[in-house]
Amino acid sequence: MPRKAVLAALAAALTLSVSACSVMQSTYQRKVDEAESLAGRYAALEKKHEELAGENAALKDRQERLTADLDGMKQQRDKMVTDLAYLTGQRDKLAQDREELNAILQSRSDSLSQSVFEMRKRAADLEEENAKLKAENARLVKAREEQVQKVSSTYEDLLEKMKTEVAQGQVAISELKGKLSVKMVDAVLFDSGKAEVKRGGGDILRKVVSILKGVKDKAIRIEGHTDNVQISSSLAKRYPTNWELSAARAINVTRFLQEQGIDAAQLSAVAYGEWKPVGDNASPEGRAKNRRIEINLVERD
Repeated sequence: MPRKAVLAALAAALTLSVSACSVMQSTYQRKVDEAESLAGRYAALEKKHEELAGENAALKDRQERLTADLDGMKQQRDKMVTDLAYLTGQRDKLAQDREELNAILQSRSDSLSQSVFEMRKRAADLEEENAKLKAENARLVKAREEQVQKVSSTYEDLLEKMKTEVAQGQVAISELKGKLSVKMVDAVLFDSGKAEVKRGGGDILRKVVSILKGVKDKAIRIEGHTDNVQISSSLAKRYPTNWELSAARAINVTRFLQEQGIDAAQLSAVAYGEWKPVGDNASPEGRAKNRRIEINLVERD
């Protein structure tokens, strides 16, 4: 090939080569620019990723706290539900208890009302009964006073009627709060060792009878008393002890009073023997006091 042709070819080839290099350089620069742009975008994305990762961690932490709070709130809710159920049960129980209490109170109120009514009625009945008792008591007091006056009058009449016997110590008459007693020593009524009323004793008893006939609201009790000297052998068959002697004397006086007109329904005889002494049995004077007949006015049965 000729030299010019070769040179021409080389020149063309060099031109093409330079042109190719220019193209390649331009492409490379573009790629470099793209790489830098991508690196910038990558760095920005990486930064964004880090930011998002931080936000994600914060969100996870918040989610965990919220989840924990939610669990706590669920527990509180469950507890509140349990407490509400308990309180509801208590409320229902209290309501039931209140109803039962109201029923009991109503029952007791009714019972108390009935009791108050009955007590008021009882109080009224008691007041009425008390008024009757006061009236009866006043009547009894008045009757008692009248009886005392009658007994006192009887006492005064007996004293007047028997002042001689009283003065001689044969008869003792006493009166206390409506109770009248006439004590007569046995010697004025009986002979020694005997139980039959003697004539002089009958005269004294008639004085008593004349006064006692007017006494209709009292019972007349005749008591026989002795000293403690034992019955002598001659009288022991008839009167084994002082009991029998005192009984016989009391009965004979009682019979005498009946025969003189005193109602037998008012009369009674009692034997005390030696067991109610009024004097000292160690002395003759004391034994004389103990040998006696007592005529007592007492309340009728």
